[in-house]
Amino acid sequence: MSTRTPRHRRRRRTLALGLPLALTAAGAVTYGLFGAGTQPQASAATAVPAWATATADGFASVDALGQKGTYGGRGGRIVTVKTLADLEKYATAADPYIIVVAAAIDMDPVGKEIKVRSDKTIIGSGTTGQIVGGGFFLGPGVHNVIIRNLTIRDAYQGEWNDKEHDFDGIQMDGAHHVWIDHNDIRHMADGLIDSRKDTTYLTVSWNKLSQENKAFGIGWTDHVTADLTIHHNWIRETEQRNPSTDNVAHAHLYNNFLEDVAGTDITSSYGNYSRGKTNMLLENSYFQGMNNPVIRDGTATLVQRGNVFSGTSGRNESGGTGASWNPKSFYGYTLDKAADVPALVTSGAGPRSSLGTADSTKAAVTTLTVAQDGSGQYRTVQAAVDAVPANNPSRVVIAVKPGTYRETVKVPAGKPHVTIQGAGGSRRDTVIVYNNAAGTTKPDGSGTYGTPGSATVSVQADDSQLRNLTVTNDFDEAKHQDIAGQAVALLTSADKVVLDSVIVNGDQDTLEMETAAKDKPGRVYVANSYITGNVDFVFGRATAVIDRSVITLKKRWNGTSAGYVTAPSTPSGRKGILINRSTVNGDVSAASFFLGRNWHPGGDTTVDPQTTVRNSTLNAAIRSIPWSDMGGFSWKDDRFAEYRNSGAGAGSGSADRPQLTDAQAAQQEVADWLGDWTPTGS
Repeated sequence: MSTRTPRHRRRRRTLALGLPLALTAAGAVTYGLFGAGTQPQASAATAVPAWATATADGFASVDALGQKGTYGGRGGRIVTVKTLADLEKYATAADPYIIVVAAAIDMDPVGKEIKVRSDKTIIGSGTTGQIVGGGFFLGPGVHNVIIRNLTIRDAYQGEWNDKEHDFDGIQMDGAHHVWIDHNDIRHMADGLIDSRKDTTYLTVSWNKLSQENKAFGIGWTDHVTADLTIHHNWIRETEQRNPSTDNVAHAHLYNNFLEDVAGTDITSSYGNYSRGKTNMLLENSYFQGMNNPVIRDGTATLVQRGNVFSGTSGRNESGGTGASWNPKSFYGYTLDKAADVPALVTSGAGPRSSLGTADSTKAAVTTLTVAQDGSGQYRTVQAAVDAVPANNPSRVVIAVKPGTYRETVKVPAGKPHVTIQGAGGSRRDTVIVYNNAAGTTKPDGSGTYGTPGSATVSVQADDSQLRNLTVTNDFDEAKHQDIAGQAVALLTSADKVVLDSVIVNGDQDTLEMETAAKDKPGRVYVANSYITGNVDFVFGRATAVIDRSVITLKKRWNGTSAGYVTAPSTPSGRKGILINRSTVNGDVSAASFFLGRNWHPGGDTTVDPQTTVRNSTLNAAIRSIPWSDMGGFSWKDDRFAEYRNSGAGAGSGSADRPQLTDAQAAQQEVADWLGDWTPTGS
């Protein structure tokens, strides 16, 4: 650590933990529907939006079992929800509802699955509708349910092949007439979608399924009665059940894009699998890099037509003795050309900004595109930032296509409301990287960069966001022992900064979170992200929340294991660093890392450094006394505490390991840190 700077703010309030871009419908508005003989129940709507009356295609559109297609809550009220209590209230009600999810809703406890009742449409408002840490359950007999335009994510419990937790995104046991459409479902515990126990008349369309061991399981029955349609889905970075289809009478899969990307940590085991006595028709799908792209059991039937296989290997099968069948005897559909599927699906799958919103409440969003190959408006990220007008009044999204961008990026204070977002399917696809260190000499010879100046990405504007990308400082400390080696990957010095689904890579001083001035606030919300480093690699005076993220400890340049996770320099009377519901891991020696130490910049006696680590999993690398002194100041005179941590690195309370009481912990929640700010995608 070396040169640094301080500051923040605080408060209370229920947090609807925000996320993705565009956003939309404000307020908790209730709209009336104009059905047969009904009158509007609120003046906020003058017409029923088209998405509120949308009906399913595929097998979900078929009249059967006393149900005439799938139309969800059509005919019921439209309600907008931003809290778990409201979502559960309406989803479990007996009456039909169209439920618009207009925030990121945190499931409590993690893994909670709301038991949805019949005649419901649950739809995300633009790209802000998020279900975080849980999902939905549709039980026996539940029918006529539409789940659209949501991001359902992050119930992962740290075990890749999780046998203990059954935290699916959507699970259906004996349901019928269900349409799952335009969702982004990822990073759950066990599976993303499970269709079980004779669930039938199901259509799954235009979804992104990723970052999971098991994508989509179908079966758990000896009966062969289910009918389902799966089309235009992007299944990526998943290992198995892509889908695995067991004992399905009619399985129609078409125009799906299955992708195993080389160089990632996840390798496919197989692609589409026809199991048991399934009779599957597979048409015009595209398989990229998949191992065993199409397989079947000897008892199953699988007919292939018009599929494309690129870079695949292993089993690619068809055959069987089941009766031939034609989906058009059940419903109409039109095939897209298989060659067009990758472009079509990658651009069209997942939540849409135009769904679940009212045009009158939609904020204007400008999108600038960056691509190294010249296919975007700009070739560098900084060029796109430079193009943003000074004091821009509304959101500007800089969509950065996959690639490695070796550059430094600075979002200056006069350009608020900027989102830099990777446009790939994974946060690994878009990488911004550079290698300045504190001791690196500037090109003009005017001196060295210093610690803040070494940052690969520097965010100085309020209401900035980074999403779905990697920021790295790859300074080679071993080769440059002659200069100061603090090397920041990402620096924030602004208020209301969101870092969502990012990877921040470095060694010493990876993530620096400051404020524009010591007397100004600087709140940062980090969610669903990965941070790596070894010495003081989460530090600064900002009020920062690291929520549901993974902090990975790295060995030093010389192979030794020793370090500190946090180094707060919090101003007195403000909140410091909160690590909440996260995991601390890494391939380092046991009892070699501290959770933090107290940084008093330049011997400043007015600061009161704070780190709280709560409800998190700590591996054996954490020392039994997890806090350390710094610069002659005792950590015991500052604010360091834990609450209900687990894992080999956790410990019981003592004078050397303070633990919050339940009453104290109730005052150190995420909402207490962020105060009157609810992070969202708007």
